This record gives sequence, C-alpha cells and structure tokens, in this order.
Amino acid sequence: MSQEIEIEFKNLLEEHEYEQLAQNLPFQKEQRFSQTNYYFETDSFDLREQKCALRIRKKKDTWTATLKEPHPEGLLETHDTLTEEEAQEWMNNEPAPAPNIKERLANLGIVFSSIQFKGALTTERMESEYKDTLIVLDRSHYNNVTDYEFELEAKEKQHGQAVFNEILRQFDIPVRETPNKIKRFFQSVT
Repeated sequence: MSQEIEIEFKNLLEEHEYEQLAQNLPFQKEQRFSQTNYYFETDSFDLREQKCALRIRKKKDTWTATLKEPHPEGLLETHDTLTEEEAQEWMNNEPAPAPNIKERLANLGIVFSSIQFKGALTTERMESEYKDTLIVLDRSHYNNVTDYEFELEAKEKQHGQAVFNEILRQFDIPVRETPNKIKRFFQSVT
C-alpha cells in the first residue's frame, strides 16, 4: 500500500508577508508551478467527521488520489495513482477504482461509492530545500478567494518546528491558526 506520514507546519500569510518570504528565502521564481486539488466528501460529511480529507491532485501530467487521516506524528496519507480518465470519472461522481483508498475508507466505515466531487482549488507553488526541510510558498485560488500560505515539511517533528518558528520570527510573522486547504475550501462554500 502506498502510504506515508506527513509532518508539516503551516501558517497563513498576508500578501506582503508572502512577497517578503518569496524575495528573501531561497525560492527560484522560475521554478514556480501550478497544481489543482479536486476535493471529495460524502453528502453527510463523513470524512470531516473523522478529521479526514480526500482529494485528487493534478500536478503536471499526473493525477494522484490522496486520503489524509489523523496520525500521532502528523497525517497518514494513502495514495492511488489515477489516469486522467479515471480522475474525470471521480469528478462525474462515479469514482474509478482506487484500491488503497477504498480499503482505508472501508476501515473508516465509509462506502467508496458515496464519495462526491465538491469543487477545486488551484495553487501557484514555490518549493525549496532549506536546513534539511522543504519550505513551500502557496498562493491559492478557490471560490472567489485568494489566500497565501507558508508551509514547512520535515522528516522529524522537533527539527521542523524549530526551523518553522525561526523563519516566522526572522520575518516578524505572527503565528496564525491555519486550517488546511480542504477546510478553507469548505469554509468558503458554507
């Protein structure tokens, strides 16, 4: 089964803070890329009730379905690679086979066929390796909203937290409660 534990730290930014980080951290503007997340949920929000999220991400020419579940170290991510045609089936509310995700959903008591397409979020992203972490700047667009976010992914929680806090302090950026993208997406439609 294709799974990984994601250890990440996030902070929403004001536009000027985003620009400050883009200019002063080792991002290469010419390496900016775009990706779109397509979000799925049941009509009764069974995934949200269990603090889970389900998306398909189109990044370049690849389509990956990912189920995110709570985990003591961060998030447990379960992946299935899809073809473009299979992704379109999902968006037509006829989810194509995704055996890893189907199995995890069954473990959560969620019927795979009850998954419905709810909408999309497109992100312009910059990434860079930094002090044995991956730093990320996102500008996301969804439902007439544009927001800015700084993320840091780490292999080890304590080191990641230290580097994350150091960057926020260095640029005088306050720590902000930062719901993940899927939560922000759903908040924008309710």
